[in-house]
Amino acid sequence: MATATTLSNPPRPAPIVSRWTVADLLQQLGDIPADRVRLEPSPGRATFDDLIRVNEERRGPTCEWVDNTLVEKAMGFHESWLAMIVAGELYAYLRTNDLGMCSGPDGVMKVLPGIGRAPDVAFIAWASLPGGKPPPRDDKVPAIVPDLVIEVLSASNTVREMARKRDEYFRAGVKRVWEIEPESRSANVFSGPNTVEPVPVDGTLDGETILPGFALSLRELFDRADRRP
Repeated sequence: MATATTLSNPPRPAPIVSRWTVADLLQQLGDIPADRVRLEPSPGRATFDDLIRVNEERRGPTCEWVDNTLVEKAMGFHESWLAMIVAGELYAYLRTNDLGMCSGPDGVMKVLPGIGRAPDVAFIAWASLPGGKPPPRDDKVPAIVPDLVIEVLSASNTVREMARKRDEYFRAGVKRVWEIEPESRSANVFSGPNTVEPVPVDGTLDGETILPGFALSLRELFDRADRRP
């Protein structure tokens, strides 16, 4: 009759070898440059609390939270200046049309489970907010969805990164995405992840039913940014 034998040092199971590489991670995040991915906490292990802590420390660019990985926003000084001009025009409109609030490039929102995004400029209607009021101050990364997202493209924003962002935005419930392209002084208006209307340099971004009566001339925007007469 066989008897059970107890081993004082049982053999350990063979380690599971993952073939996941840094290249795979960067591809998943949208082919972004490696210098925008934070290694601490380790990619894939960053928590929601890590996102809040890192952005409160302000030791670098604002981070977004993508697939439990902290990803630095791509934004140069010129792009920041353009975003502030757009935000200024939007705020001036909202002072006389009290439809909602706007946020800037360090305003991170939890738009989907596991996804925290910080659009360069965003408009959130009061009707989209609980009680029709701004999130409380202690809610560092509120779970809210903008009605309009405005992204000013930087050199390190890749085509696949922006496609992923649009997919997330529209799945979350965003109504429109404006992508402003400083290089060509033009823009694209998206009403769906792949439904786009190009706006040329002499065109105008229209608030449509989201911001009735709001219009932003691209020529005036870029001329203002470049101090052209």
